[in-house]
Amino acid sequence: MKRSESLAPLSREHHSALILAQLLKRGAPAYKGLPTTIPEKMGYAVKMFNDSMKEHFRKEEILIEMVAHCHEDIKKLGMEILMEHQQLTEYFLALNQASNLEEAMDILGNKLDLHIRKEERVLFPLIEKHCSEKELREVELLLN
Repeated sequence: MKRSESLAPLSREHHSALILAQLLKRGAPAYKGLPTTIPEKMGYAVKMFNDSMKEHFRKEEILIEMVAHCHEDIKKLGMEILMEHQQLTEYFLALNQASNLEEAMDILGNKLDLHIRKEERVLFPLIEKHCSEKELREVELLLN
């Protein structure tokens, strides 16, 4: 599906986050150039969170704030997305203290995967359907 140019940068960022989600899941296949041991995967996840995901969440939160008025479904789903960002942040921050690191990473990987797919399959199409071209251009200018 062709994504609106306004949302395309966020959508492209989802690709690396989906790879991270898969990497964290129990029984994940080896990905060329990515960590293979549980401690290395944890370190990689924390680094990805600090280096890019926190900023990605911030951009999405700005997006939701800008477009929530376009439709009640966007507003409602936006609230869910914001709560999920808080939960995902807590899961990332708790990895260092996890008593069962493999299980904690598996839970995080599955939750992150579901979250991204919700944004791609539900939130972004709602935004594209209910927000005007002008509103989408304003989003694009602010996020790029």
